[in-house]
Amino acid sequence: MTDISRLSYRPCVGVMLVNAAGKAFVGKRIDNREGDWWQMPQGGVDKGEDLKTAAFRELWEETGVTEQHVKLIAQLQEELLYDLPEELMGKLWGGKYRGQRQTWYLGRFEGEDADINLNAHQPPEFCEWKWIEPELLPELIVPFKKRVYRAILEEFRPLI
Repeated sequence: MTDISRLSYRPCVGVMLVNAAGKAFVGKRIDNREGDWWQMPQGGVDKGEDLKTAAFRELWEETGVTEQHVKLIAQLQEELLYDLPEELMGKLWGGKYRGQRQTWYLGRFEGEDADINLNAHQPPEFCEWKWIEPELLPELIVPFKKRVYRAILEEFRPLI
């Protein structure tokens, strides 16, 4: 039995990608088993990796969007932490983490929709994508990440 209190938080970055119309990118995860959940691009930081480098890598891996099509506007002032639900804690990511500590960036997408390619990296993580009104983000994410998405939206809203 894993002592959950001894588990740390997985370092992670995320990108709130918004287009010229002020809409946010969301993707539907391929491994989504229950519910109709959508999320913004995000993922783990490799050991020794710079946070901005990790953000652009994750963005490319999940969306095919390259750095040339994105202008970073801001970084959240503080990391956001979340715990996994009890049934997943100590099981995901090799059982080493209780949740994630996330650094989020706001990026303006300066490309065309044709520059988005969910199959750029194999295996793909998203099976569908769409642009949505940012206010819908907390409604579309899995319940245990709603607080995180509300905090992202609150800080980035004036910059969108």
